[in-house]
Amino acid sequence: MSNMSKSPGKSAAKAARTAYVCSECGADYNKWQGQCGECGGWNTLSEFIVEPAAKAGAGGGGVAASRRSSWAGRVDAPAVTALKDVRHSEESRVSTGIGEFDRVLGGGLVHGAVVLVGGDPGIGKSTLLLQAITRMAQTLPGLYVTGEESLSQVAGRAARLGLPLDGVHALAETGVERILEHAAATKPALIVADSVQTLWTEQLGAAPGSVSQVRESAARLVRYAKETGTAVFLVGHVTKEGGIAGPRVLEHMVDAVLYFEGESGSRFRVLRAFKNRFGAVNELGVFAMSDKGLREVPNPSAIFLSGSRSPQPGSCVMVTREGTRPLLVEVQALVDSSPLSNPRRVAVGMEQNRLAMLLAVLHRHGGISVGDQDVFVNVVGGIRVQETAADLPVLLAVLSSLRDQPLADHTVAFGEVGLSGEIRPVPNGEDRLKEAATHGFKRAIVAKGNAPRGGRIGEMEVIAVERLSEALDAA
Repeated sequence: MSNMSKSPGKSAAKAARTAYVCSECGADYNKWQGQCGECGGWNTLSEFIVEPAAKAGAGGGGVAASRRSSWAGRVDAPAVTALKDVRHSEESRVSTGIGEFDRVLGGGLVHGAVVLVGGDPGIGKSTLLLQAITRMAQTLPGLYVTGEESLSQVAGRAARLGLPLDGVHALAETGVERILEHAAATKPALIVADSVQTLWTEQLGAAPGSVSQVRESAARLVRYAKETGTAVFLVGHVTKEGGIAGPRVLEHMVDAVLYFEGESGSRFRVLRAFKNRFGAVNELGVFAMSDKGLREVPNPSAIFLSGSRSPQPGSCVMVTREGTRPLLVEVQALVDSSPLSNPRRVAVGMEQNRLAMLLAVLHRHGGISVGDQDVFVNVVGGIRVQETAADLPVLLAVLSSLRDQPLADHTVAFGEVGLSGEIRPVPNGEDRLKEAATHGFKRAIVAKGNAPRGGRIGEMEVIAVERLSEALDAA
C-alpha cells in the first residue's frame, strides 16, 4: 500500500517541476534566491514551469508542433524537403485604414501576424490600436482585451474620438486561459491585448508582470495566432531604459516590434519598426496627436521643415532615409565658449559618441578646433537619426554656428565622414536628391559617389566632394 500511495506523488513530480531562471544569464536554480550565483545580478530569478522532455517532444514543442498536431488530432513526423521545391505565396495583407500604420507594417496587416507595440506611457499606443481595430471591423471582426482599463473607459475614449464601434467586441480580462476561451467562442480575426504585462496564466504561480508570466502568456497568444490565423497586437510597457519590460525573448517570439518615439511635449509621434518579418525594418510612420486621436502625416518632410526658411547660423538640412522613405530633417548646432575645463558635448536625436568622433575629425582634417567650446546638436522634430548620412550635415552646422554665418540658402547635404577625412557615399543617393529637389532645394553637397551624371537633378546643382576640406570650402 505504501508503494502504491507514493507512486502518484512520483508521477506528479516527474510531470513538471518548478525552476528559477536568471533573466540576465539564464542560470537555472531549484529554489529562489536574491542574487544569481553566476552573473551576480540581484532580483533576476523568475519562476518557470519546466515540462519533462518526453511531454514537450510529444505535443508542446512550440508553434510547429502545435500546427502538426492540429491536423486530424495526430502528429506527423517532419520530413526534410529541398527548399527549391517548397511552394510559397505572397502574404495577403489587410489595410488598417491608417496609411502610415500600413507603411510601418510593410503594406498592411498579415493574417496570423503577432505585432508588439511599445512606447512611453501616454504616447498613444492604445489610441492607435483602438483606431485601427474600429476601422478594420468591417473586414476583420475584432476583440479588444483590456487589462488596465474598464470597459466603460474604453467605450468613453472611443466616443471622444468619434470612432465607429460596429463589429468590435471588448473584454476586461487578464487570464490568458479565459481570453482564449472567449476567442474560441467569438472567433475574432483580430485581437488587441492591452497590455501583455498585465496578462497571467494559471500554469505559473508568479505574479503578473514577472518575466515568466510575460513570456508564457505571450507564448500562448502567439501559438493561438499561428494555429488559427488570427492577427494579434500586443501592447508592451517600456522600462526606464527604454526597452520592452519583460524578457528579451518576447521580442524574438513576435513577428514585428514597433516602437513609439517622440518628445513628451511634442504633438508629433513617430512609429518605427525595429523588427518586421513581413516588411522593412526601420520603416517610419509619422503621426500628429489631435483631439480626435492620432492623425497620420503623409508628408513629414514638409512638417519638419515648416519652421523659418530664412538661412540661420548653425542650421543644415539633411536627407535621411528611414526604411523605404527619404526624409528631410533639419540639424541644428550651437557652438559657444565654455567656462568648463571639460567642454560639454550634447547630442539630441543622434549618438553622442559619434558627435565626439566627428569633432575630432573636424579638428584633424578640417583644421577647425572646438576644444574650448561647448557643442550642442539637435535633430529638429524629435526624429532620431541612426544612419551615417548625418555626419556631413552635422559638421556643416557646427561650422556655421562657430563662424556665425548661415549656409547658402536652399542648401541640403548628406554623406558619411571617415576617420581619415574622406566623404563616403550613402545608399540611395539619387532618391535623396530627388526628394530634396521636390521640396525646392537648389543646391546639394554630397559625396562624389552619390553625384548624378551632369551634376544636376532638375534645377538643383549637386556639388560632389571627396574630402572634408572640400565640403567645408563649398559650404
